[in-house]
Amino acid sequence: MQPLRSRTFRWLWIAQFVSNTGTWAQTVGAQWLMGDLGGGPLLVALVQTATSLPIFLLVLPAGALGDILDRRRLLLTAQGVMLLATGALALLTAVDAMTPGLLLALVGLVGAGQALAVPSFQAIQPELVGRALLPEAALLNGANFNVARALGPALGGALIAAVGPAATFGLNAVSFVGVLAVVTLWRRPPDQRALGAEHVRSALVAGARYVASAPRFKRVLGRSALFVLPASALWALLPVLARGPLGLGSGGYGLLLTSVGVGAILGAFVLPGIRRRIGPSRLVAAATLGYTFALLVVGLSGSVAAAVPALVIAGLGWIGVLSTLNASAQQILPDWTRARSLAFYTLVFMGGQALGSVVWGIVAARFGLDAAWIVAGAMLLAGVVLGLWRLPLGGTLPDVERARVWGDLEVATDAPSDSGPVLVTGEWRVAAADREAFLAAMEPVGRARRRTGAQRWGLFQDLADPELYVETFTVATWQEYLRQHHERGTAGDLQHEERARALTIGEEGPRVRHLLHGYIRKTP
Repeated sequence: MQPLRSRTFRWLWIAQFVSNTGTWAQTVGAQWLMGDLGGGPLLVALVQTATSLPIFLLVLPAGALGDILDRRRLLLTAQGVMLLATGALALLTAVDAMTPGLLLALVGLVGAGQALAVPSFQAIQPELVGRALLPEAALLNGANFNVARALGPALGGALIAAVGPAATFGLNAVSFVGVLAVVTLWRRPPDQRALGAEHVRSALVAGARYVASAPRFKRVLGRSALFVLPASALWALLPVLARGPLGLGSGGYGLLLTSVGVGAILGAFVLPGIRRRIGPSRLVAAATLGYTFALLVVGLSGSVAAAVPALVIAGLGWIGVLSTLNASAQQILPDWTRARSLAFYTLVFMGGQALGSVVWGIVAARFGLDAAWIVAGAMLLAGVVLGLWRLPLGGTLPDVERARVWGDLEVATDAPSDSGPVLVTGEWRVAAADREAFLAAMEPVGRARRRTGAQRWGLFQDLADPELYVETFTVATWQEYLRQHHERGTAGDLQHEERARALTIGEEGPRVRHLLHGYIRKTP
């Protein structure tokens, strides 16, 4: 609970809980209203699609914007868009001016606002609580979301019964005011960007390049995919199970969701200590095993008495896995790419849930509910084995604080920012006895070059002078190289380069050249 000692995090957490509750209440209200407007099953189902599809389509550019623009202002913009959209939903519903098409459009606009907010909201967590408390902050945020998921639909149903669907939209509109107030009062230090803002397209490419050359982050993405796809069976099939074999109404279904929320709250208290003792990789494995056990009990027992405590365990396992993965991702990402890389994490999570819902619906329809539960459980168990074997988490955290890896640029002429590509060479002189150690030390250096902007990287030995090694890499444009040189280096990258430098002959380090392809200086 230490993150709650941070004043901004505490008030933002409370405001987010109110907002999350309002969002889930609005989902129930929108689906109910679509039925009142004469919409059939397809239109009712499209309400959920209108909410989630914009997030799936827009989260990557939203992540790029989160690294390009001021995250505080971006969050204010996103909350403002959602406030206006939900206010319009409430007003038009209250005056009987709503239509199915308009309902889907406004719900989609709320989804677009969520897409804009999610990467930046995750990216600011280290600024609010520090890297050391990220695991606990992720647990609290996960508990926040899951309790709101349980409370929101019940509150939405009560508001619909007492006042009508317009009340759920009004509640959600009011809920955004709290988040707006907290973010407005947050005094975030201004971003310092000597080279100005990146273009969205180049920022997306840089983010994808970073992810492709970041093995630790790719392990987080892999563990997420291994879990989310089979784990989504619970969320996809629980309503079917409640209506069918368990014979429950809406109240009973609400009880099942509440049980998951109880498990999430329990996890916020017990999981930090467990994580410190066994580490993140084993915690993900243990939480997945608990979730698997709960999923099979819920699906196969046919008993409400067994399902309720099992869902508490499921909530504990769900938050244990996702909060650990989310915190691991945030701890290993440097600030310059945090939002856009976390957008890839969100895409994997949401894509896995969306694909899983379709897959498990098809499996249940064709082979029966029991078969769907069993196959999902088997996939989760296989994911535990594969994750521990090939995708371990943990280890010493890299130092991702910004650092100057290279010295001042020594160039005799200025180049246009969009000119390129740029070829950078570095000549390293290494004694024969240090060859193997030097080659091993240069592997993380090469990955760092690719993460920060290099399109191609290589290390070559001079056959005429075996002690001479030439490092080469290309960068798309001169502007991109300046960003690599001045903005994207981290203390961890500097440590890798210093290990390589320690193995070279002499104290000057590599001789670096910058070559610009096809550049001809124009005379006035």
